[in-house]
Amino acid sequence: MYSVKEAFYSLQGEGGQAGRASVFCRFSGCNLWSGREAHRAAAACRFCDTDFVGTDGQHGGRFTSTAALADHLVALWPEAPGTATPQVIFTGGEPLLQLDEALIAAMHERGFDVAVETNGTLPAPAGIDWLCVSPKGQAPLVQTRGDELKLIHPQPDAPPERFVDLGFRHFFLQPMDTAPLGGGGDSLAETVAYCLAHPQWRLSLQTHKIAGID
Repeated sequence: MYSVKEAFYSLQGEGGQAGRASVFCRFSGCNLWSGREAHRAAAACRFCDTDFVGTDGQHGGRFTSTAALADHLVALWPEAPGTATPQVIFTGGEPLLQLDEALIAAMHERGFDVAVETNGTLPAPAGIDWLCVSPKGQAPLVQTRGDELKLIHPQPDAPPERFVDLGFRHFFLQPMDTAPLGGGGDSLAETVAYCLAHPQWRLSLQTHKIAGID
């Protein structure tokens, strides 16, 4: 059984694959926050800007088999001319609470690349084509290798220097969207300054928000 908050076709807005057309599958649930505002202050991750509670979003639902979910996601990819390889991005919440090797294999069988955006507190199953890890505060980091590490910045309990020796191909700093916390601070200026002083890190912006893309 897979519980999906929403699924949709859009452009990746962040990190190393920004601008790539993808099918997004947002799983319900997270192991660092319940998703309820009443629990935010006590959560291990307090700055999340995503609704991952329930299965009532666009193309969301409960899927009783791997094939049913895979076919559901494939149907969201447009029948467009050209040779672009389709991509599905599994996100959340925390997708590794539900994503398994069977679903990854099913998407590969249907011709899709598989990307994942995870908080890194759970080990990733085999077969992922692009693994993005976004550490959260003092939450234990289990997944220490991947394609990109995308750190929301600043986090007082997660300084960038803590992650520089991990096994990632790309290192991104992304300014914290302070809206869920009521605003305050200039995280963009601070992030730009850090990237200039530490060129191992590249700037990631939420281009989907800038462009007004869902």
